[in-house]
Amino acid sequence: MATIYLTEQGSKLSKTSKRLVIEKDGQTLLEIPEFKVERVLIFGNVQITTQAMAFLLDNGIEVSFLSLYGKYRGRLSPVESKNAQLRIHQYQKHLDNEFKVSLAKAIVHAKLHNGRELLMRYARNHPEIDFSQDKIQMEACISQIEHKQSVNSVMGVEGAAASVYFEAFGKMLRKELRFEKRQRRPPKDPVNALLSLGYTLIGNEMHSMVCAVGFDPYIGFFHGIDYGRPSLALDLIEPFRHAIIDRFTLYLVNNHILSEKDFEDTGEEGVLLNDDARKRYFAEYEKYMTKEGESNLSDAKKGFRDLFKIQAHNMHDAIIGTSTFHLYSMKD
Repeated sequence: MATIYLTEQGSKLSKTSKRLVIEKDGQTLLEIPEFKVERVLIFGNVQITTQAMAFLLDNGIEVSFLSLYGKYRGRLSPVESKNAQLRIHQYQKHLDNEFKVSLAKAIVHAKLHNGRELLMRYARNHPEIDFSQDKIQMEACISQIEHKQSVNSVMGVEGAAASVYFEAFGKMLRKELRFEKRQRRPPKDPVNALLSLGYTLIGNEMHSMVCAVGFDPYIGFFHGIDYGRPSLALDLIEPFRHAIIDRFTLYLVNNHILSEKDFEDTGEEGVLLNDDARKRYFAEYEKYMTKEGESNLSDAKKGFRDLFKIQAHNMHDAIIGTSTFHLYSMKD
C-alpha cells in the first residue's frame, strides 16, 4: 500500500467515486485507487476536502500535516484505540523507576550499538580512514551504561556518545557536502537538513504505530514527559536513528543523489531541500523503508515499517509483563 506525499503547493486532495484525486488549478495531477492508500503526509499549502477526510478516517488512514520544510504540525487520526487496559499498565510502568531505568539502558545500548556498527561497517569498506579512536570511545560509552542508576545518568552517556559518533559520521561523507556537528533548530547545513527531515519522518511513523497498538504516545520512559512531545514514539525510534536515517543520508550524499544545488537557505527555517529535491527524497525514502533485510526482531526478512510494528508490539508485551523487551539492533 502507498504512502502519499503531497508537496505541490496550491493543490487539493479530494474524493470521487472510489478514488482519491489530487488537483490543481482545475487540472487532475494524480488519481489513486482508495484501496492503495496507507498513509498521507501533507506539506505546506495543500487543501483536503471534508469528503476526503471522512473517507480517510473511516478507513483508519492517518493524515499528518507538516510545514513545507518538514516541520511536524499535527495529525488527523482515526478513532483512538479502545485498549484502555494497556494505557493503565503504561501509566503504572511510568511510575516504576526501576522499569524506566532498565528500559532507558536498553534503548541507549541499542542506539549506541547501532551507531558503532554503522561506523565499523564503513571502516571495513574504507580502511584508509582511521576510526580506531572513535571505536574505542564508543565502546567505552557502551560499557558505562550498565552501571548507571538513573535515567538522567543514562542520558549523559548517550550525549557523550553522540559527540563521538557525529564526529566520526562527518568522516563518512565522501562528496562535497560536509558535516561538522549536529544542529537541529534550525539545520545550518544540507546534511543536518537531511538528518532532521528523516528523523521527523520515522518519528511520525512510529507515533502512528504506537497509537495503533493502543499506547498513549506522550508517556515515555527514556524521554520524559514534555507538553506536546510524543515521548514514547521517540523512545522507540532511538535504536533506528543511526540504522535508518544516518545510513540513508550517507547513501543519498555519497551516491550523489543529492548535492549542494538541491538545497536552499531559507533564513529562519535554516538550510532545506528545494521543491524538486524534496520529491526525489521522498521517492528514495519509500524505497529504502520498504526494502527487506535481516533483523534480530524477526526470523524472516522485513522492511523497516514492519520492524516498527514488531517493536511497538514488543513494547506492548513488556508493558503488560508477558515478555522481556527486545530492541532492534544491527547485526555485527
